[in-house]
Amino acid sequence: MNIPTPNISTDRPVIRALDEAAINRIAAGEVVERPASAVKELVENALDAGATRIAIDFSEGGKTLIRVTDDGVGMTADDLPLAVARHATSKIDGSDLLNIRSFGFRGEALASLGAVGRLVITSRVKGQDAAQIAVTGGRMGDVRPAALTRGTVVELRDLFYATPARLKFLRTDRAEAQAIAEVVRRLAMAEPFVGFTLTEISEGQSRVLFRADPMSGDLFDALHGRLTGILGSDFTQNALKIDLERDGLRLLGYAALPTYSRGSSAQQFLFVNGRPVQDRLLLGALRVAYFDFLSRDRHPAAVLNLIVDPERVDVNVHPAKSEVRFREPEAARSLIISGLRHALSGAGHRASTTVASETLAAMRPEPAVMRPLWSAPLPERPSFTATQAAYAAQAPAGFAEAPSARADAVVEPVEGAQQTADHPLGAARGHVHENYIIAQTADGIVIVDQHAAHERLVYERLKRQMAAHGITRQALLIPEIVELSLGDAARLLEVAEALESVGLLIEPFGGGAIAVREVPAILGQVNAGALLKDVLDELADAGQSDLVKAKIDAVLSRMACHGSVRSGRQMRPEEMNALLREMEATPHSGQCNHGRPTYVELKLSDIEKLFGRR
Repeated sequence: MNIPTPNISTDRPVIRALDEAAINRIAAGEVVERPASAVKELVENALDAGATRIAIDFSEGGKTLIRVTDDGVGMTADDLPLAVARHATSKIDGSDLLNIRSFGFRGEALASLGAVGRLVITSRVKGQDAAQIAVTGGRMGDVRPAALTRGTVVELRDLFYATPARLKFLRTDRAEAQAIAEVVRRLAMAEPFVGFTLTEISEGQSRVLFRADPMSGDLFDALHGRLTGILGSDFTQNALKIDLERDGLRLLGYAALPTYSRGSSAQQFLFVNGRPVQDRLLLGALRVAYFDFLSRDRHPAAVLNLIVDPERVDVNVHPAKSEVRFREPEAARSLIISGLRHALSGAGHRASTTVASETLAAMRPEPAVMRPLWSAPLPERPSFTATQAAYAAQAPAGFAEAPSARADAVVEPVEGAQQTADHPLGAARGHVHENYIIAQTADGIVIVDQHAAHERLVYERLKRQMAAHGITRQALLIPEIVELSLGDAARLLEVAEALESVGLLIEPFGGGAIAVREVPAILGQVNAGALLKDVLDELADAGQSDLVKAKIDAVLSRMACHGSVRSGRQMRPEEMNALLREMEATPHSGQCNHGRPTYVELKLSDIEKLFGRR
């Protein structure tokens, strides 16, 4: 059965040159995918112009109006015709496409916007008169005098009116507005010293959706203030400052504690030289850095900016400039992984403050329900003396006499507990439900999950022992031969040395075959074929594979779980205090192997609020 192919004609094809309007509309399809793309290009132009305040107005999700106003250096009347011409730019001179130090550099954005919408640019350079130019559907008008105090105003109306088919693929006004807001938020994170205002105009009414005033101080103070305004104080209170430099690369920003993990990757913001990117290499490195602390369904939160010499990174690999390519990708990846792990290790036993907030919220009583006037009468209240006598008859003589096996037992006191002020996690004062240690600190209490805490301590101890003595390898009596394609075999052999360092020894066996000669002994029985294919999948996804090490760590984690103090075991006072002291001395002890908190700290002031004492 012959199926006709609609894209192939039986007539001889004729090569013809496209007209300028078609060329511009094709280019616009690559650069301007949706209104948010137009906002991104215009705001980046404003940043390149040295703007300190940028205002963005839009209507109907950006479909009918996008207006960007800045206080940058502006353009002269002679500059305006060039600004809307294709491949005309002030960002580069064309001699070195690898030394790009600005957001824009192709000179396509304004020409593309003018090709698919109604574009009007008004600009003024200090000391000169303002001028204006209009471009409608690719047709450029004359430069005219205009009135403007300073900077540039770019107004885009009726986006995609010249390509109505594109309008059918846009989402709802609300969805497009959310995409615009996300673009502005990301750029605001990258430029904390610049003020941003995003306003939606609907039926003559203006509504400010986002506002970020210019920050002052040094870079980290400004970034801290900007992230507090955008992501909230919960993020900045539970984020670690990242400032690491190595091999000509510098990593700046904030990364949250593992116990502040999220259910999705929505709070992962990565930048390269201040440019927002969605790069698989960087996202993979971020995931690997937190691998040891989070379960698979949790995601870290971070705002990271990788500063690199422009000649060592290629930003010209995607029309929207959302992807980059590094000259030394392994150096960038290694810096992120080691930098974040070093910061997390330096945090010691610290856990996020949101854990305590959620605990206090759970403790607050439900609001009282008003009894309807028509409800049945309440039973007669007993007298005060009768109620007091009933409690006296039921209450135990003292905590020490309360049997520990009771399900409703509260606290078993610890005799001779040491002073609390000397240690961050305090001194053990009680043990409840054979699983939770109650410790008193200088200004509050700490509740420790003994099993989760000891599990992390044992896990860290096992990892230190393995690092000191190496990974024991088990030689296979008969090497396992795995048949792969030539490309997959070559890709595995490229990382053979890295695999050997974690106990997996592979060798070429002719053609696309790989011989597996040794495996990590701790993994026990291994399906070598399935393991190598999993490694290949990770190489294709992230460019680097830590799968074998991850499997080893998973085994160590299971060993730690089975070898730790179990729930239900009664601990002696000296054991509880020893556990607290080891937690204080062990990095990452604030969360268990699955990312859950190992302890909750409640301040005395918060506890007193629960009881209405403040």
